[in-house]
Amino acid sequence: MDMITLKINGISVTVPKGSTVLDAARVAGIEIPTLCFMKEKNEIGACRICVVEVNEGRGFRMVTACVFPASEGMEVLTNTEKVQKARKTTLELILSTHEKKCLSCSRSTNCELQKLCLDYGVDESAFEGFKPVYELDNSTPHLVRDNNKCILCRRCVAACNEQYVGVIGANNRGIDTNIGTPFEVGLSNVPCISCGQCTVVCPTGALVEKDDTDKIWEALADPTKHVVVQTAPSIRATLGECFGMPIGSNVEGKMVAALRRLGFDKVFDTDFAADLTIVEEANELVQRIQNAGTLPMITSCSPGWVKFCEYYYPDMLAHLSTCKSPQQMAGAVIKTYYAEKMGIDAKDIVSVSVMPCTAKKFEIGREDQSAAGVPDVDIAITTRELGRMIERAGIKFTALPDEEFDSPLGEDTGAAVIFGATGGVMEAALRTANDWLTGKDNTEIDFTAVRGTMGLKQAAVTINGTEIKVAVASGAAAAKCVMDQLKAGNPAGWTFIEIMGCPGGCVNGGGQPIQPQSVRDTVDLKAVRAKALYDQDAAMAIRKSHESPVVKTLYSEWYDGFGGHKAHHDLHTSYVAREKYTK
Repeated sequence: MDMITLKINGISVTVPKGSTVLDAARVAGIEIPTLCFMKEKNEIGACRICVVEVNEGRGFRMVTACVFPASEGMEVLTNTEKVQKARKTTLELILSTHEKKCLSCSRSTNCELQKLCLDYGVDESAFEGFKPVYELDNSTPHLVRDNNKCILCRRCVAACNEQYVGVIGANNRGIDTNIGTPFEVGLSNVPCISCGQCTVVCPTGALVEKDDTDKIWEALADPTKHVVVQTAPSIRATLGECFGMPIGSNVEGKMVAALRRLGFDKVFDTDFAADLTIVEEANELVQRIQNAGTLPMITSCSPGWVKFCEYYYPDMLAHLSTCKSPQQMAGAVIKTYYAEKMGIDAKDIVSVSVMPCTAKKFEIGREDQSAAGVPDVDIAITTRELGRMIERAGIKFTALPDEEFDSPLGEDTGAAVIFGATGGVMEAALRTANDWLTGKDNTEIDFTAVRGTMGLKQAAVTINGTEIKVAVASGAAAAKCVMDQLKAGNPAGWTFIEIMGCPGGCVNGGGQPIQPQSVRDTVDLKAVRAKALYDQDAAMAIRKSHESPVVKTLYSEWYDGFGGHKAHHDLHTSYVAREKYTK
């Protein structure tokens, strides 16, 4: 690899040829501020915050570090008086059209614009003039879009395009430029898949999840309601970030302790339903193979992926497993099996879920998600919303003792834990399939071929002498690649496919803790968070879904064995072809 050497603030640094000044500065341990930049996704130099002075032998001049190429012998100055004045002026210009309601903004203290204004001593705009006013877009159940806080960085546009969906973009010109949908219709009228990837990259509060925590506070205060909560597999690997803990910290015990202190009557683990999902999917796959059903079968755990298929590949919905997601299966079990065991009317149970995914807010309102005649799940909140609830309650999260989930719906296996990472569902399924098809308890259960954060992975696994070809896709763009191959006749010969709507799976969901873009550019969040789940899996005594005590009890006491009518009624669902654009 060809290397070049340059000086940044008088310090010599050597980087690969083709690096930008921003790349070189990061190697030198200097963080140049940015607002629009997203590495390899949104390298447009639009915000002008990253300006620096460079000298290539013809005197110093101002350039944008994020797109300007570093060269041999270049001198770079990142903090001169001229540079700092330029950045401050740019911030003042941005503030001239920005709604400065920081006290009530959910991104306060975790806003990249707010931090830069603090760093550069900007608290008011030095420029007055035309200030556009926009109505809030509250049209979806998962998202609030507030263009009054938008700084036109276009990160959300890049994220939406990376997801192939591309339902938002820059409309109009000049001072009238805004980020919006085609024809400025509500977000609910375009084929948004509710993945929320726009919310995790937005540097301000222009795009945030719809906050449903007040509904929970109200339920907790109602003595007539029995309020239970379930937490998705990935939450334990991300919630700690809301409290300053290192990325990838497994905080399962503290999370349970915090939920109890918030006042929930029972704290359950969605993992038990992830195990249930594997058993149901495995049974469905066997039935499809034996009865010439539609193959390959594709997982249905991710509501963002399901919605993507309904919008963009409605003619291929038969490939989707009819299994509900673990969130919905858990809700169904809580309002049927658990309700009867506890002698509680399902109507008096408030079922809350903590999810990594904004699409879960959409999913709880889908049709055919009411095993007990009432919604399986009443309220779905994100990791971020739970973090805010804990803060509001004054709970010192990092000082909490470790506590365990409530039994029996808090018991799980290692296979369930890894659901939160791309490839985890597939590996869990292969562990069960391997035992069922070989008729023995196999000890080699790590199917590493389906691990990793790549968008699309393929593997051929031989079980009991039969080669099974599988694929794992994460992110809607990778899902498109898979579906296009299926339309072309499935040349790869896949039998089973896992698809997650978010790149990297649930650990990188749209409802996960916000990290500054400088961190997202330099740390592989997907891999670090996933490692916490794989580490927990490796340490667990039971690592196969079909060996879960809860699953065994459910099928013996409640569902009358595998493949029964009652299990199908409670744990399976249906899909609809959706129109891409509506008025």
